[in-house]
Order: sequence, then structure tokens, then C-alpha cells
Amino acid sequence: MGKIAQGILGGLSGKVGNVIGGNWKGIDYLRIKPSSVANPRTEGQVNQRNKFTVTLEFLQPNLAFVQKGYKNYAVKMTQFNAAMSYVLNNAITGIEPNFNVDYTLAFLSRGNLSGVLNPGTDLSTAGQVTFSWDDNSAEGNANTTDKAMLLVYNPTKKESISQLEGADRTVGTETLIIPSTYAGDTVELFMAFIEADGSRVSNSVYLGSGTAS
Repeated sequence: MGKIAQGILGGLSGKVGNVIGGNWKGIDYLRIKPSSVANPRTEGQVNQRNKFTVTLEFLQPNLAFVQKGYKNYAVKMTQFNAAMSYVLNNAITGIEPNFNVDYTLAFLSRGNLSGVLNPGTDLSTAGQVTFSWDDNSAEGNANTTDKAMLLVYNPTKKESISQLEGADRTVGTETLIIPSTYAGDTVELFMAFIEADGSRVSNSVYLGSGTAS
């Protein structure tokens, strides 16, 4: 139990109701204890947690890609937290309490480097995915030595295969080897470019989904 030694304006030691008093370096102080939340699982809180969980499950398997892709947005936060914030606020759709990631809006990299031109994918060969694109190294701020960043995301297994410093922009194609255990699974495909020195990246592009062979 708290005691008031000098009246209500001073000398309170301990707790009286929701008022807590004490003395710091000879100075008496009072502070109010926050009221406890009767129901921390309100509808709004549950929905926000569900959105957070969906975002986390999407980004965790793609951490390596995100660490390069959000390098320039990691200001007073990690690259992963920057990606979490962006996807959570811009790419979560669905009707409560069932939410999902809109891959077309879920950038795994963000930046002002010239992006991908006319990308395509081929999953017809077992155990691999071939990416293709047009050479646009003469446009915008693109460079001939920009490297392809490629990603095959398997949401069923919650894992991904990526190439973070792939073929040059001028090459126009690269093949990723994927595990045989992916056969029959739906995979989601993403691509971006990164400068050879890693200083700039493009926005990632969602290339659609397909069934792994």
C-alpha cells in the first residue's frame, strides 16, 4: 500500500489506486498507471495480427532477396522491417479475417534502377525454371553489367530458390535449378535487376505463377 507523507501534492511512496509515486534524486514524482485493456483481442487487433502473420510468412523465405532489394530503404530499420512495412501497407488483400498477399503489389525489391523489359518464364523442363527478358541496357539508367535477380517462391513449402547476382542485363536469359520436391507445386516467380556494385536495384516484377515440373 502506498503512503502519502506530505499531502496529495508530494511525498507519495508506492501505489495508491492507479497513481504511483516515488522520489528520484530528491524530487517527488507522480505517474498514472495505464489502465489494463479488458479485451486485447478486439476485431481490429485480430485482423492486424492476421495481416502481419500473412506478410511475415511471405517475406521470411525470401529474406536474402529482400536484404539486397531493400538496402536503400533500411533507414533506422532493417531491410526486412522495411519490406514488412511496405508489403503490410500496400499488398495485403482479402476479407477479414482471411487475408492474402497480392503478389502484383508485393515488391521484394524497391529502387530507381531501370526495370525489367518483357520478362517471361518457362517451367516445362523438370527441375528448372528459365527466365527471359529483353535487353534494355540503352534505356534510362540501365547498365549493360546490371545483374538479374531471380526468385522462385514455393508458398506450399514456405521456401524459395533465388539467384541474386545472375546474368547480365544484355544476356537476356538464365535458368534456375529447383528441387525435385517442387514438382507439382505452384510456384510464384519474381525478377529484378541490381547494379554490379550493388548500389542500386530496380523494383521487382511479379512474373506470375506456374506448376513446377
